[in-house]
Amino acid sequence: MRLPKLPRLSPSMAVAVMALVVASTGTSYATGMIGGKDIRDNSITAKNIKNNTITGKKIKNRTIEGRDIKNKTIGARQIKDGTLRANAFRPGELAGQQGPAGPAGVGRWALVDATGAIVAQSGGFTVTAAYPTLAPMGADTAGLRANGNVYIDAGENLANNGVIATIALQNTVDQNGDGITNGRAPGADANPEFSGEISAAMCQPNVVNCAPPGTGNTNHLVVSPRNSDGTVTTADTRKRFYVVVTGDSSDRG
Repeated sequence: MRLPKLPRLSPSMAVAVMALVVASTGTSYATGMIGGKDIRDNSITAKNIKNNTITGKKIKNRTIEGRDIKNKTIGARQIKDGTLRANAFRPGELAGQQGPAGPAGVGRWALVDATGAIVAQSGGFTVTAAYPTLAPMGADTAGLRANGNVYIDAGENLANNGVIATIALQNTVDQNGDGITNGRAPGADANPEFSGEISAAMCQPNVVNCAPPGTGNTNHLVVSPRNSDGTVTTADTRKRFYVVVTGDSSDRG
């Protein structure tokens, strides 16, 4: 028996029939139609992937290395807290660009003992005068002001630097003979080993006058240790101190 001849399907009808078949068989069939082996290597590029559609759980652990990340593509706002750790990358893979070098010789210091001698330093300091008496008592009031001060040549112009001094603790010297050097003696001013005042400044004529010869210039600094009541220290009440020069010391000779 001859079967009736079926009419030829139009392209639009063919598409409609295919869509009906896919819809009727469910998503499992549609999903299985295309697999990874059906996609040519390197055929899908970034422009074919919708933004924000691939999440961390879709990527196999430890499969992305530093070489897979383009330089300068990750910024701080793209790194979620706790999701990128330093130990997840090889050394240097996330290293930032090296910053500019800092000024040469930033921060110099010296430790001066109770006699006015430098016992340790980072370099460049010399003592010009330590606790000098420039004239007999009563003969030169202005000159006697230098008694109790220490004058230090910093080896550079200090006009663009800061100067700081601080008393250095030394709790093995009994300065008042009471047998207590731990700072626990009761009463006001009962612990001279832990008390005192100190100030420092760059020598600058008409601003900070420095009396010893050769110190009246901005290469010198003066340090003035004092007792807690502001009186000048004496040989038995003097303490060690640190002096620090901050800022750019590249002009040091």
